[in-house]
Amino acid sequence: MKKKCDRNYRYSLKTVIILICLLFFALRISFADILPLNELIARTQERYKKTQDIKAQFIQEVTIKSVNKTEREEGVVYVKNPRRMLWVYSKPKAKKLIINPKKAWLYIPEDRAAYVQDTENIYRSKLAVKFLSGIGKLSEDFHVGFSKPDTVDRNGDYLLTLVPKVSDTGVDKLYITIDKEDFQIIQCSFTDLYGNMTRIRLADIRINNNLDDKLFNFKPPSGVEVFNMP
Repeated sequence: MKKKCDRNYRYSLKTVIILICLLFFALRISFADILPLNELIARTQERYKKTQDIKAQFIQEVTIKSVNKTEREEGVVYVKNPRRMLWVYSKPKAKKLIINPKKAWLYIPEDRAAYVQDTENIYRSKLAVKFLSGIGKLSEDFHVGFSKPDTVDRNGDYLLTLVPKVSDTGVDKLYITIDKEDFQIIQCSFTDLYGNMTRIRLADIRINNNLDDKLFNFKPPSGVEVFNMP
């Protein structure tokens, strides 16, 4: 059980590192026509600078290539600059991933177990640290292009491909979908080195909610076993 939870913990943290660079790229543009790529990037970065926190519903699907199995989880995610995240999973079972400037916790109530490590140990990605520090720039950190052969999906939503200029995340390409009407990022996906596919879809995205820092603190309940991770 501990080995399974260890893998769960590490994979959850890896997913966070990848997505942390994307959650703040929320656009609200009222143009009916497709924007040129450079203008789209500029407006994305401008919006990022004004985003202090985010709350959104999410659906996460992970397809494990070795067993050809897809696992689906749902919940609510909260993100606040700098270095604060909270993933509250509600389906298929409850768990929480809490990250603040000092500690990162994965709490699984059903197992009465919590896993903890220093935040600095999970932010080894220079790219993630830049965005968490509020100094990241989309055009500086990614090669960005419209996806090929299609620039939009069946719903008319925009499809973009992002290639990190510094490959320290373990992922070569990120794929994002931007809503055609309000220009918010509604989906992102990536494949890891083992061929496993992760897809996150966001809904009911709310920007600048004045989230309290206390939301990102965690104290293990009585009777919960705590495992320290390297």
